[in-house]
Amino acid sequence: MNWHKTKFFPVSKASRDEFKHEAFIGVGGNIGDTKKRFDALYRYFLSSKLLHVKKTSPILQNPPFGYLKQDDFFNAVILVQTSMSAQKLLKFLLHTEKIFGRKRSFKDAPRTLDLDIIFFDTAKIMQKNIIIPHPKWQERLSVLLPLSMI
Repeated sequence: MNWHKTKFFPVSKASRDEFKHEAFIGVGGNIGDTKKRFDALYRYFLSSKLLHVKKTSPILQNPPFGYLKQDDFFNAVILVQTSMSAQKLLKFLLHTEKIFGRKRSFKDAPRTLDLDIIFFDTAKIMQKNIIIPHPKWQERLSVLLPLSMI
């Protein structure tokens, strides 16, 4: 495992009072220039009026799990503020994945971008399409290590 830094990973900014919620977003990918894509994602989030990026972790390079015949993953965590509900944030993130070329072929497949809500305030949500906190976050170094850097 190696740590990487870019222009926007890590970064820390002041809070903005107009947003109601805080969410930790797990970011991952292993297809193409992932670090460049993370910086593009940061700029995309900056251009959105729906959220404010408060902090980002450095980027962790780590081996894949599940399906092992693929390149290493790059993972980071972004702390955002938003006034969207958890469900609306999830829709926003799924749409963002599509914009960045995400294709869902099979479980644990290589991907251009993977965005997961790890935490949403202190909410505990168990619904068909959304579980918060993210399942198994405590078992994944790809989440734990970047979280520890924020």
